[in-house]
Amino acid sequence: MRVVLAEDQFLLRDGLTRLLTSHDIDVVAAVSRGDEIVPAIEAHRPDLALLDVRMPPGHTDDGLRAALDARRILPDLPVVLLSQYVEQLYVDELLASGSGGVGYLLKDRVLDDAQFVTALRAVERGGTILDAEVIQALLATRRGPGPIDRLTARELEVLALMAEGHANTVIGERLVITEKAVAKHINSILAKLDLPPSSTTSRRVAAVLTYLRA
Repeated sequence: MRVVLAEDQFLLRDGLTRLLTSHDIDVVAAVSRGDEIVPAIEAHRPDLALLDVRMPPGHTDDGLRAALDARRILPDLPVVLLSQYVEQLYVDELLASGSGGVGYLLKDRVLDDAQFVTALRAVERGGTILDAEVIQALLATRRGPGPIDRLTARELEVLALMAEGHANTVIGERLVITEKAVAKHINSILAKLDLPPSSTTSRRVAAVLTYLRA
């Protein structure tokens, strides 16, 4: 996997580069400013962009806005945001700007390098992985009825864990139900959200996006 990395703090940028390299991930560019992100992505056409949210020159949401600009150029570019904060502005637009391939992880909640790299690879394959605190912040702004209201309380629990990127086995362990029961709940979720089989868009990703937009 080839990655463009954007992080303004030298020690963290260098540490991430070393960590990714140790897991056989090629960091093709490591930039320190938000306005360097899109040129680096255009030049290298990476498999994934790993971006801090708050970067120079604005020190607000430069990384997030650069991710949106990059997705306009490369609509299917997988993007992982790595931040100390939950920035709700523009996140909806980022989620809607491609067919999955989006991650939002909080720096102080990434505690294991293998789990972190697994998350990156899942997003690179088109998955959607969001930290639980990000999900809570996004849902706090939602209002009005929608297809998500068709789901039972248990199905909502399953869908929330899907949004965090967990596999069926882990979902079953978290909810203390069998993996077969998890699969049954997921099939019911997909049916209730009117998500027919598709060869181009993952139904699982589509369900998560429906959940976050509901």
